[in-house]
Amino acid sequence: MEHYVCHDCKRDLKHNEEYMPYKVGEEIYIKCKACYEKEPALHDFQKTEVYSRVVGYIRPIQQWNKGKAAEYQDRKEFVVEQPTCSC
Repeated sequence: MEHYVCHDCKRDLKHNEEYMPYKVGEEIYIKCKACYEKEPALHDFQKTEVYSRVVGYIRPIQQWNKGKAAEYQDRKEFVVEQPTCSC
């Protein structure tokens, strides 16, 4: 028997214990019956991929070279304090 661990409670599942498998891409995640009954949706299962627009191209920042990634870390977010219209 394969060794299964619940994604939510991290408990080792016993032999013949009911579980719910989730396939995300090539990965398979397992939820025990108790965790599935509490929350059937699968959360927190993969790293978020961040995209940014650079000179007309939209690319994941994971694919940037070291220089461009360092520049991205130095960027400041511009926040408008007053709305420009009275919508």
